[in-house]
Amino acid sequence: MDAHPHVTLSDVARAAEVSLATASRALNGTTKVRADLRERVLAAARKLAYAPNAHAQALAGGTHRTVGVVCHDVSDPYFAAIARGVMRVADDKGFLVMLASTFRDPQKEIAYVSMLRAQRASAILLVGSGFEDRAWSKALTEELEPYQRGGGHVAVVSRHRNVRADSVQPENKRGAEQLARTLLDLGHRRFTVLTGPRKLTTVVDRLTGFRRALAEAGVELSEDDIFESTFTRDGGYTAMRRALDRGLKSTCVFAVTDVMAIGALTALREAGVNVPDDVSLAGFDDIPVVRDLTPSLTTVALPLEELGEKAMELALRGEKSARSRVVRVPAEVVVRDSTKEVRV
Repeated sequence: MDAHPHVTLSDVARAAEVSLATASRALNGTTKVRADLRERVLAAARKLAYAPNAHAQALAGGTHRTVGVVCHDVSDPYFAAIARGVMRVADDKGFLVMLASTFRDPQKEIAYVSMLRAQRASAILLVGSGFEDRAWSKALTEELEPYQRGGGHVAVVSRHRNVRADSVQPENKRGAEQLARTLLDLGHRRFTVLTGPRKLTTVVDRLTGFRRALAEAGVELSEDDIFESTFTRDGGYTAMRRALDRGLKSTCVFAVTDVMAIGALTALREAGVNVPDDVSLAGFDDIPVVRDLTPSLTTVALPLEELGEKAMELALRGEKSARSRVVRVPAEVVVRDSTKEVRV
């Protein structure tokens, strides 16, 4: 029977009623899968005429010069800029980079790591926030530890709780604190915050830093001031619409990523709210497009390509040590036209 080109690993996992990671391990021949689960997965794969992903097959032919990069969404400018840094170093060193997007699904991340292990990639880079999820952390560790014992190298960008690997960590908390103090210096005392899901460590860190600096100044940020949505432009738009529908009383909106801020800006414009005359708006990351917005966006700048470069360098050095190496990358507040002083 010919393999159907649109059948995915997710289809097989769903048909077998197992997780993506279990399906991946079963198909890759990993011994840590119970016999009954393996048979269910193989039966589902046969029934659906599943064919392995072409990218995974390509990895098999490049076992010594291939790096797998698993990120949340390569179409997001934040991840695209980091990937550019990764690829620059990889190209200099003669490595092929294979990219995979999880779309912030923790099970997909584990499944991709399992695939890369099976295909003997030289290094694995996990780019993007970890998850505040013990089960995910345990499952990921179970994939990474044997890979590392076998000589594979791992590096991560951002904080991954309980995952033992070299890491490049942007100063998310400190950057958010600095932004809050900058906005306080402009006279703002009433804030609305637009966040992504709080299961993501990046969201937790940025929200914690922002809240802490406000508290130090005697300004309370209540749960009613925080609007959670997806970590995307559309998520920012939706969260901003909800805040507007409730009645926006804040003088400043902080979106925890620039892409959310872009969506928020559109929602404000559609509602006839002028930025910054009626309300100030700030983001985080300094993706290239935000300086060209009208108004240009106040944000916290991270050297995104440098994050990718440093992660790739850590992975390729791959030194054996008792403790994981941590490279901290500072953040810097950049004030542009989307914020202004509050008139008394």
